[in-house]
Amino acid sequence: MSVYTNELGEPLFANAAHAYHYFQVMSNELNNPKILICPSDSKRIMAKNFNTDFNNSHISYFIGMEANETFPQMFLAGDSNLTNGIKLKDGIMEITTNQTVEWTNERHNQAGNVLLADGSVQQFSTSALQRALQATGLATNWLLFP
Repeated sequence: MSVYTNELGEPLFANAAHAYHYFQVMSNELNNPKILICPSDSKRIMAKNFNTDFNNSHISYFIGMEANETFPQMFLAGDSNLTNGIKLKDGIMEITTNQTVEWTNERHNQAGNVLLADGSVQQFSTSALQRALQATGLATNWLLFP
C-alpha cells in the first residue's frame, strides 16, 4: 500500500484529501466501486464509477499505510468507525501497540471489519482489535482515513 514517487521516499497520497486514490489504483481488481461502501455506513453513498464519480465520500474504509504481504497480520484496510481519541493529522491515525483504540457505535455494535495483508477479513471487537494491532509486527501503525 505504500506509494513512493520521489527520492525522499514520501508517500504520494498520504493525506485525507487523496485517500480515494489508493482504491482508484486498484479499480481493475475491485471491478465495482459499490464494494467500498460498508452496508452499515449510512453516511456514505455508492459511486457509479471509479473515474468521474469517485472521491472520498464514496469510501467507508481506512487504508493501512504500510501493509505488506511479508507481514500477513498487517492491516490493509478496515471499517473507518475507529478512534483513538486523538484528532487525525492529515487524515492519518497513528496507533502504537500500547495505545487504546476502539470502535465507535456508528457500525457493527462497537465492532469492525479489518482486511489483513494475507487477504482475509476479520471482524474484531475492541479487545480483539487491540490484540490484532499487537500482532501486526509494527510498533506503530499508520491508518489513512478518507
